[in-house]
Amino acid sequence: MTSKTVRKVIFGLHRYIGLAVGLIAIIVGLTGSLLVFQSEISDFQRHNQIGTITPQGEMLPIEVVLNTVKKSYTNQPDAKLNRVYVPTKPDEPFNVIYVIKENDWIDNYVHPYTGAILSNSLNPSYIDSFYKVIYELHYSLLVGDIGYKIVGTVGLLVCILTITGIFLWPGWRKLLTGFKIKLDAHPKRVNFDIHKVAGVIAGVFLLFTFFTGFCWNFNEFSEPLIRAITFSSKQEAVSQLIPGQSPLKLTEQLKTAQAQLPSAELRSVYFAQKPDSALMIRYKFPQEIEDGGNSYVYLDQYSGKVLRVDNALKPSLGDRILDSFNPLHYGTFGGLPTRIFYVFVGLAPLILFITGFVMWRYRKRPMTNLPIGAFAQK
Repeated sequence: MTSKTVRKVIFGLHRYIGLAVGLIAIIVGLTGSLLVFQSEISDFQRHNQIGTITPQGEMLPIEVVLNTVKKSYTNQPDAKLNRVYVPTKPDEPFNVIYVIKENDWIDNYVHPYTGAILSNSLNPSYIDSFYKVIYELHYSLLVGDIGYKIVGTVGLLVCILTITGIFLWPGWRKLLTGFKIKLDAHPKRVNFDIHKVAGVIAGVFLLFTFFTGFCWNFNEFSEPLIRAITFSSKQEAVSQLIPGQSPLKLTEQLKTAQAQLPSAELRSVYFAQKPDSALMIRYKFPQEIEDGGNSYVYLDQYSGKVLRVDNALKPSLGDRILDSFNPLHYGTFGGLPTRIFYVFVGLAPLILFITGFVMWRYRKRPMTNLPIGAFAQK
């Protein structure tokens, strides 16, 4: 098979994958752009809602906070404690999350010094409601598990689309050609130029976002595969049921967990959702960039036995790869500049689809000076 034939095959693959997944990729990209600064916008709105918290000495123990929130759910027997996020700053609230049938996630914000419940998301603001829809649209197209797998599949296909586009980029032959845009040319040529430039600028970052999204949406396959390839297997953390034994008090469990990572700061606690599940406690070392931390201690919820410790300062190769997914997907690896850039990366599928579609409409009309099998032409 000649190089020209290979190029034509890759070009055809690129064209038809783009036409097939373009609309879904646009939805995922645009919603992703809207989610880049979701936490800051939500925090600003939440601050206006709950007001300013003035530090008043020592924060309340976690169990006191949990008991306060528990009392507000006495009339909701289906409500179940899911997790608690502890304040990382003196003026931040506790966030105690419950799961109920009517609403999967209920955030309860609690004053860290008085124990007063400042607000919860049973009656969400317009901003919270908006972002909930955007988030579900982003990862599942608002159609549940089927949409979750569709988005994951599209993520893999966009990766193929991006790789074939980079292969077809005319800049490999002449660098200047790969970045030149002739705005006074025929519409097909103008769209081709915009397509190749937008594609090569955003290509690597689209690969980051869509590949990590694919891995997350098919985590039941991707994580075991990554761990097998990197020889980074992990022991499953399972609690051993003890007849008549209730889970240990959280205070006792936290002492055991802290002893495993004495220099790390507590960030959150994930409570066992099944009788044989482990209690998972998350920590952050000062050296870590990720605000939530990537260190975990897994404890038997009945005996308090340490089942597993994941130390972010001593990660396996598999852990390093999996931990890299968050900054690569959200654009946090370069701080504020890369996060701003990711807003525009989310617009790339729209630009690429429109310009590619225009070129496809002109496919039977010959053009001079347009390379065959050019970058990202559909």
